[in-house]
Amino acid sequence: MQNQTSPLILTFGVADPIGAVGVHSDIGVFAALGCQGLSVTTALLIGDSARVEEQQHVEPDWVSDQARVVLEDVQVAAFKIGAVDQMEHISSIAEVVSDYPDAPLILDPFGSQLPPLSEQTDPEELLTVLRQLLVPQATLLMLSQVELGRMAETWRDLSNGETMGDDAQHLIDLGCEYVLVTGTPAGSSRAETGLRANTLYGDGGVIRHDRWQHLPGPFVGAGCVLSAAIAAYMARGLALPQAVDLAQQYTFGALRHAQRYGMGRLVPNRFHAVAEKPKKDKQ
Repeated sequence: MQNQTSPLILTFGVADPIGAVGVHSDIGVFAALGCQGLSVTTALLIGDSARVEEQQHVEPDWVSDQARVVLEDVQVAAFKIGAVDQMEHISSIAEVVSDYPDAPLILDPFGSQLPPLSEQTDPEELLTVLRQLLVPQATLLMLSQVELGRMAETWRDLSNGETMGDDAQHLIDLGCEYVLVTGTPAGSSRAETGLRANTLYGDGGVIRHDRWQHLPGPFVGAGCVLSAAIAAYMARGLALPQAVDLAQQYTFGALRHAQRYGMGRLVPNRFHAVAEKPKKDKQ
């Protein structure tokens, strides 16, 4: 009998039937990068590789109970939090992870293609609760430039001229260690029009600015793969800037080798770097 030796990562997110987003996607990434994934399900999706039609939320008490029972049994090396679109879930998860401040926390709150919020959910209030409860606990907050702008609307007037860097610094001032803004245009010249950039901010400014060749897709779950890969590399003991670098390389490879499951979008191939087993010689 052998004890678990690879790092354990607890991920919070949705259960997707095709595994393109949410906890099933995360577990695949963790496995590909030498980690063991544990999961807390926040919602059940009905959908395919083309779209998500509906979701059924898990009761907030069930979310926290899933996590508490697991965490009483094992020690995790990192947390990853995926898409959250219920204030009660944000509160439950924030209370759980607050008891484990030494474990890196990767927050990717917009990381799934979910149906529109219900009429009972106020988007601005949801973003405010997210900013107040989870962002201050995050080692890394990952979001697109559009998503960063939406969140910034909860604390400022967009006509004041603040830059993307200003918005990232505001979140860092709240307690978040790093902010990764993804998928921004890399430049306006002809040579740069096919590139996209990811910018990592730390306290005081830009830590990394990485440009990547834009792949046409369309893809489903690319962001989930990136945030899960960052969590895996951090669980293995890497510093965050290096984890972001390696995770971007891994994600680019997963997109280059993406697969089409059916009639919908391309799903990143999380195991693209795993060598095929040699075929046995015929006797």
